[in-house]
Amino acid sequence: MKQVVHAYLLMQNPRDQAEGSRQIMSGDMAIGVILVSQTVAGVLGNSCLLYNYIVLYFKSYKLKHMDWILTHLIVSNFLTLLCKGVPQAMAAFGFQCFFNDFECKLLSYLHRVGRGVSFGSACLLSVFQVITISPEDAIWTIFKNKAPKYISSSLYLTWILSLLFSIVSLKYMSAKLCNVNNTNLKDLGYCSSLFFDKTAEVLHAVHVIIPGAVCMFFMLCSSGSMVLILHRHKQRMEHMIRRNVFPRSSHESRATQTILLLVSTFVCFYTLSTLLTICLNFLVNLTWHLVSIHSIFSMCFASVSPYLLMRHGSSTSIHCFAWVNYQKS
Repeated sequence: MKQVVHAYLLMQNPRDQAEGSRQIMSGDMAIGVILVSQTVAGVLGNSCLLYNYIVLYFKSYKLKHMDWILTHLIVSNFLTLLCKGVPQAMAAFGFQCFFNDFECKLLSYLHRVGRGVSFGSACLLSVFQVITISPEDAIWTIFKNKAPKYISSSLYLTWILSLLFSIVSLKYMSAKLCNVNNTNLKDLGYCSSLFFDKTAEVLHAVHVIIPGAVCMFFMLCSSGSMVLILHRHKQRMEHMIRRNVFPRSSHESRATQTILLLVSTFVCFYTLSTLLTICLNFLVNLTWHLVSIHSIFSMCFASVSPYLLMRHGSSTSIHCFAWVNYQKS
């Protein structure tokens, strides 16, 4: 009875609530700084790439099919960073009861849409590139003439499927109830999640794994084919060098290496993120640090990918600098 009275007085005393908030902020300051830094760096990098595309588009520069795929990947990165990084950073700094029920559902839904589009865009990127560089005797050549025609429809299909598959998140996400101990809710930082029974937990885990596993399968197959094609290309170049012929590295070879690095980074980060998502799904007592680590890993690719593209020379930066030099001349 004394504990109940003490808890009631604590809820009624705003000074004690403020001291509790300061304790939370001091304890989670490092996590909050990491989340803010990651979000800001990712937004700046993706904004730079998106700005380049907008400049090229309005200057009537014809973008390649690969550029359109990268544009959709950038938009999905924005959804991931803004709908996951910003609210999770706010929770780390003590604003854990800031969003209402509708806002929690909307943020979770948009984050999952961004995650799905990111999967689809990365898969299309690797498959389209291996079709582009495949030699005449490869199995991918049967799609070489047809692939460019289906890029737009494939991207729209990716958005539609992501919008549909993410609807399930609207059912179990809920606003966080502060100063109320509700055993039917999982604490996810800025929002809460309803508990499932065992059957629903398994079905939800399958729902999370299957779309990503299908995309991973195609990415790994196409990446393996690209490695073999690059290996054969390297052997031909070494043979030409022995004959005192010094060929220049082709643009397709450099683009393929960049995409391989991008896909490898995607597979590593999203595999870790998916494993942590499954842990959050099955564990009952979630810790704030586990939730924060999951948020950090789920945003890693969205933060790192624009810098990989700029560092290794994406077609965007190459075309943009070429256009700038053309204007100066």
